[in-house]
Amino acid sequence: MTKIRICRAREHPIILEIVNAAANAYRGVIPDDCWHEPYMPLSELEAEVEAGVTFWGYEIDDVLVGVMGIQPVRDVDLIRHAYVCPPYQHRGVGAGLLEHLRILSSRRMLVGTWAAATWAIRFYQRHGFELVPDEQKTPLLETYWTVPKRQIEASVVLANPPLE
Repeated sequence: MTKIRICRAREHPIILEIVNAAANAYRGVIPDDCWHEPYMPLSELEAEVEAGVTFWGYEIDDVLVGVMGIQPVRDVDLIRHAYVCPPYQHRGVGAGLLEHLRILSSRRMLVGTWAAATWAIRFYQRHGFELVPDEQKTPLLETYWTVPKRQIEASVVLANPPLE
């Protein structure tokens, strides 16, 4: 049985297990100076929640197997930290979470990801997101996210609906 629900604070260790296991896909793909171990430490997860990211979880038979955050910022909703435990990837978990969050939101959604994470870009494109032109990427990342300059350089932004 599957269920999508808000994640609880006591599940932070499980969320981190999922994020860090799935983020191993970035190792050797994103710039080396952007990779760190663990990919997301507990302090970062707690800071993201404090900054307004609400994590939703996908359960299969009462086991949390995927997470995706949503964060309202100004006039948009950001999709944040979308990760699926590797054995459950390519089974509709990410698609289910994204569709759930799209139903909850009536605003434009933006997602930022690593430019080298072509699989992630294709995932969002399959679900109606369009790549933002390079000349709009940096202003968007600087306006809606708090990320280092190096990460901005190595990232892309996708939007749904597309920007005019």
